[in-house]
Amino acid sequence: MTKRFLTRLGALLVIATVALGALVSVPSTAHADQWRDDQFWLDDYKIKEAWKTSKGKGVKVAVIDSGIDDEHPDLKGVVTGGKDFSGVGNDDGTKPVGEAPQHGTLVGTVLAGRGNNKKAIAKAKKERAAEIKRRKDENDDTDDPLPKVPKPGPGPDGVIGIAPEAELLSISVFLGRGNPTGVSIEEQIPQAVRWAVDNGAKVINMSLGSNKQDWPKSWDEAFLYAEEKDVVVVAAAGNRASGALTVGAPATIPGVLTVAGLDEDGLASWDSSSEGISIGVSAPAEPLVGGLPGGGYSKWAGTSGAAPFVAGVAALIRAENPDMSAPQVIQRILATAKDEGKDGVDTIYGHGIIQPVKALTADVDEVDRNPMDTMAEWIRVHRRGEEPSPQVTEPEFKPGEKVAAAPTPQAKPNLVGHSDEQAPLVIGFGTGLGLILLGGALHISMRLRERKAAATTPPRNPYPPQRP
Repeated sequence: MTKRFLTRLGALLVIATVALGALVSVPSTAHADQWRDDQFWLDDYKIKEAWKTSKGKGVKVAVIDSGIDDEHPDLKGVVTGGKDFSGVGNDDGTKPVGEAPQHGTLVGTVLAGRGNNKKAIAKAKKERAAEIKRRKDENDDTDDPLPKVPKPGPGPDGVIGIAPEAELLSISVFLGRGNPTGVSIEEQIPQAVRWAVDNGAKVINMSLGSNKQDWPKSWDEAFLYAEEKDVVVVAAAGNRASGALTVGAPATIPGVLTVAGLDEDGLASWDSSSEGISIGVSAPAEPLVGGLPGGGYSKWAGTSGAAPFVAGVAALIRAENPDMSAPQVIQRILATAKDEGKDGVDTIYGHGIIQPVKALTADVDEVDRNPMDTMAEWIRVHRRGEEPSPQVTEPEFKPGEKVAAAPTPQAKPNLVGHSDEQAPLVIGFGTGLGLILLGGALHISMRLRERKAAATTPPRNPYPPQRP
């Protein structure tokens, strides 16, 4: 990659995130069940029913992100391996790094959190202390055992993930300005993908992206390697609130399952999603809850959370069908999605809204090719010589105007060549409920108030739902 690209990357890299305090809209000392109760998707998307078939046991999912705090009470025993490629993290990838260090832990808990038993531990400790005091006060020298205090582990409180019996590989990369080691994102991403594949990942989650459709040529071989080794790669589509009006790399890479975001009503989210012909499926993106480094919790939003939802479903499928190919796993997710918006595939919902139970149990036609296209074919056609980057068309879903009918192509875009002036990666596909750093402070709630006050308010959903 050229020096000009690396200079631009270092100068322009932006983070769409929130100051840690702003993320935590409810004190983490609040009644723990609140966080579990806030996970509306467990019932609305029938995740609990899906668990009757599979909980993702034994499937390794790599999370390429800012690093996962494996000491979070909801992640005890979940992170079974990892690696740092930033040069500033722990060797095992569990030290949060970069300008949005909390991001990886938020993603990890949504994907494979196991909840916690902190309340049960506290209750047992209280009962044990009371019994000790009683025996002392009453001079009771009984040999009866004292109440046992359970060890920290899974439980009914805190955040439980889509695949609570899956294993996570925490792969930390530095996303933000000024990595002190000077290791560029161009180097980190392909190394991270290859390491994930070589260390047994059956699914890779990438809740990160850029604002351009093409990607460094150096990434080709890494994503091809994942394809050849039969790994499902899931990526976030991006968020309008972070400045991602259209889907950018790596969500545009052929073979990658790109995930758009939905609001609590199951409609396309305005702030917490994007659009593009590479979108495969849609999943909940707001409002979300997740774990923070240090043991806390936060409300948050973005396709950063929708991607691990889908990666979790892929893990459920792979656990139930260990011999099923990656293309067939993706096919099950797409073929069983509930059509929304325009009839068929569109640029807002992709194939539709994910339905985990059907993705696990429905009869689905076999495929011998990834329905999201293949990297091998793309490289064969488009890497024969240097060609100009494609023009990015303006998104159809824009404030202040009605949306025209969108084309519904089935294939990924033909992303020709790649530019030296590659857009910087942003870890902002999970936007918190506060300040977003994207060339200047922007408060989401302020934007919402301004939108409500505008004379013409755009629809929350560009394609009104077609319900029977």
